[in-house]
Amino acid sequence: MYKKILTAVNEHLNSEITARVAMNLARMCGARLYLCFVAEKEMTDSTINRAEEAVKRIFLEAEKIGVEIEAITETGDPVRKIGELVRGEGIDIVFASTRKEDIERRFFAGTIARRLSLSLPCSMAIVRVVHTGRIHPKEILVPLKARIDHVEERAYFTAKIAQAFGSEVFIFHSPETVSKFFHGEIHLTPLEWEEKLPKGIADFMEHMKRYRIAHAGRSVPGSIGRMIAIEAFSKRHDLIIMGASQRSMLSSILKGNPVEEVLRDTPCDLIILKPRHEV
Repeated sequence: MYKKILTAVNEHLNSEITARVAMNLARMCGARLYLCFVAEKEMTDSTINRAEEAVKRIFLEAEKIGVEIEAITETGDPVRKIGELVRGEGIDIVFASTRKEDIERRFFAGTIARRLSLSLPCSMAIVRVVHTGRIHPKEILVPLKARIDHVEERAYFTAKIAQAFGSEVFIFHSPETVSKFFHGEIHLTPLEWEEKLPKGIADFMEHMKRYRIAHAGRSVPGSIGRMIAIEAFSKRHDLIIMGASQRSMLSSILKGNPVEEVLRDTPCDLIILKPRHEV
């Protein structure tokens, strides 16, 4: 599915760690990896040097593990330059790391990650690094909602990351409280929630079996974003992989945005996947 993977590299350590995740995904997929550093006009020479040194380190490491790799340096607007490269080379998925300001701004307004996610025609993985010293996740938490789009790509991405690091996958579903007219809220036991598992989640678990990924799952009702953070903290997961929210701006204002909540509150590293591939 992924034959060409691009990772955006800059002077920050988070982007170098993100590039290593992309590199390991490329290794498992047999894909070509593109390292892309775009120097913005206001950057100082020292900042550019730090970014170029990071590119060199990743390039050499990728060569050692047999990943086909290409390093590209451009000058200008990162979103425009990356977009041109994605379209020109037929990139399948782009990796980009979050910056501190991305977490502080609601809806990623104006950030490079937000602009890329809105403009790119390919899949995208936005990575937030919480633990810089823990780059080999052993336990991956995958929160899934009731209706899932691009199930096969989500499963493929998760499986290849798990294979790259020898990880176990934990599937987590936090359904909304069930209610009936005239009867108010109905609280179900965990077993009853499992019996009501939506088809999309059941299909995802079947894909994990097909990829021979060790996995487990459970369902706990509650506030989605909050329950994901609590689950990750209480079970000491190393990485969360979750899908990008498709909610509109108005809906996000009225109801809140689970992705935004997890991005802000996650106790471990986080990958927000925006899939685009139709299998």
